[in-house]
Amino acid sequence: MKTFQHQFKVLSNSIAKPDFDPDIVLIFGSRFQFEGDAIELIQKTFSNSTLFGCSTSGEISNHGVSDNSIVYTCIKFENENSSFKYKNCKVEKPEDSFHAGSQLSKGLYRDNLKHILILSDGQSVNGSELVKGISENLPESVTVTGGLAGDGDRFEQTYVIDENGYPKSGIVSAIGLYGDHFQIAYGSAGGWTPFGIERKVTRSEGNILYEIDGSPALELYKYYLGDNVKNLPSSALLFPINMRVNANSEGVVRTILNVNEKDNSLIFAGDIPNNSLVQLMKSNSHRLIDGAEQAANITLEQSNEIPELAFFVSCIGRKLVMKQLTDEEVEIASDKLSNPTITGFYSYGEIAPFKTGKVCELHNQTMTITTIKE
Repeated sequence: MKTFQHQFKVLSNSIAKPDFDPDIVLIFGSRFQFEGDAIELIQKTFSNSTLFGCSTSGEISNHGVSDNSIVYTCIKFENENSSFKYKNCKVEKPEDSFHAGSQLSKGLYRDNLKHILILSDGQSVNGSELVKGISENLPESVTVTGGLAGDGDRFEQTYVIDENGYPKSGIVSAIGLYGDHFQIAYGSAGGWTPFGIERKVTRSEGNILYEIDGSPALELYKYYLGDNVKNLPSSALLFPINMRVNANSEGVVRTILNVNEKDNSLIFAGDIPNNSLVQLMKSNSHRLIDGAEQAANITLEQSNEIPELAFFVSCIGRKLVMKQLTDEEVEIASDKLSNPTITGFYSYGEIAPFKTGKVCELHNQTMTITTIKE
């Protein structure tokens, strides 16, 4: 596999090109870069390549973590048996998410499918239903990782690049990698700690939470936020929720994407089922950096080979907590992986199994790593 990476914040008349014709160009950039002329110039420069990318809440690359930039990574497969396929679909509302995931995996599946990379709109999609739909048609041997597009801490507009190379809202796109020679590894970890009492969800619909212990969810959440209430919904990223479907299940972290003052509800990136158990969480920079190192260690347990490409998806909530220390979670994970080409972004949700052999899940507030070697 050949790779080439370039980053810019100010657009010029031409952009850097590798000395090979890329099969895929991975593109991650701020919403405002996606709304400008940058994507069109990349599209013209790499007119024979498949463009795959989304808007972000921060760009991750070999340069570290950046904001308001564009990072593109060119990939050329060298094994004659390597192949890939791109597919996307539209999602107009969260209720469409399961069907969208199902259609994507049906369109990509064939006998030698090894892995699926997926990028989704971060506003109109129910991430957990999307993941369920994708997994419905896949055998256990096929893994899925990816993330939900971001828009900083604004939660206004997110974009995913469509089949024609244009950034669009309401899009889910995926790339299937085919061939047994591909070595894929992955890991996901958080670093958040639950606090306070565990409470019961008494009314919810999909990813909308209305009542906790019979009380309006937003009112209860505001009580615990204190002075941070004035900065909702972005301040909710500092206090995610640990959710367990029942007392015997493993917890997953859920992030609030928005609030509805009219009906006192909380809108999450994924499902919050009725009768599930929820608990507030908190963290600090050191625990989150340790979580990134743990994600890298989980990834390394699956392969002794040094990866050629590492795809990082971390959550905007982690970035808000770590602030100027954000680069450290990328650096520590990259060092653990022997410094391959790094690309990725800060997201509104991360998609990956917890560890080898586990079902793919939507996560929030994690560092998720996917490594690829051809």
